[in-house]
Amino acid sequence: MSPEFLLVTFIVVASPGTGAIYTLSAGLGQGPRAALLAAFACTLGIVPHLAAAMLGLAALLHASALAYETVKYAGVAYLLFMAWQSLRARGALNVDGERRVRRPLKVIADGILLNLLNPKLSIFFVSFLPQFIAAGEARPLLRMLELSSVFMGLTFVVFAFYGLFAAAVRERIVNRPAIMAWLRRSFAAAFVALGVKLALTER
Repeated sequence: MSPEFLLVTFIVVASPGTGAIYTLSAGLGQGPRAALLAAFACTLGIVPHLAAAMLGLAALLHASALAYETVKYAGVAYLLFMAWQSLRARGALNVDGERRVRRPLKVIADGILLNLLNPKLSIFFVSFLPQFIAAGEARPLLRMLELSSVFMGLTFVVFAFYGLFAAAVRERIVNRPAIMAWLRRSFAAAFVALGVKLALTER
C-alpha cells in the first residue's frame, strides 16, 4: 500500500462532509453507541458506490447527464430534509438535554442514504482508485477491492473518532440550552451548505 494512497485517502475521508457532520450530530444527540452506528452506516453507504464502479454503472452515471442530475438532486433534497430534521430536533439528529434512544436501524438507514445519494462517490471510485492500480496488474478487480477496503476502514476509524469525541463532550454542554440551540442551527446550516455545494457541483 503506497504512502501516497494512504495520505490522499486520509485527507479525503477527514475533510468535513455529510458523513462527518452526521456522525458528529449522532454522537452529540445520542451518545457513543449512536456515533459508532452512524460511522458504520456511512462506511456501509460506500459499498453501493464501489459495486457501481466495478460493474461500470459509475461510468454510465458520469456519462449520462440525466442520471447524474437525478441522483444529485435526490441527494440535495435529502440533505435539506436532514437540515429540517436537525432544526426540528427529530430522529438521529436530535440534540438536546435529554438522551433519546432511537432505533438503531433508523440511525443506520439515514447514514447509508446520505452516502448513497452522493453521486460524487461513484465517480471518485472510477477516477481516483485506478490511479493506484498498475497498468500491468494481473488482478485489477482484486486490487480495487483491496484499496476500497482500506478506504472504508479509514472512513470508519475517522468517523468513529469524530462521533466518539462528540459523545465525550456531550455531558458538558447538554445542560446549556443556548449551546444546544446553536448546535441544532449549526448542523442544519452545515447540511444546507453541503446541499448547495452538491447542487452546484458539476460532473
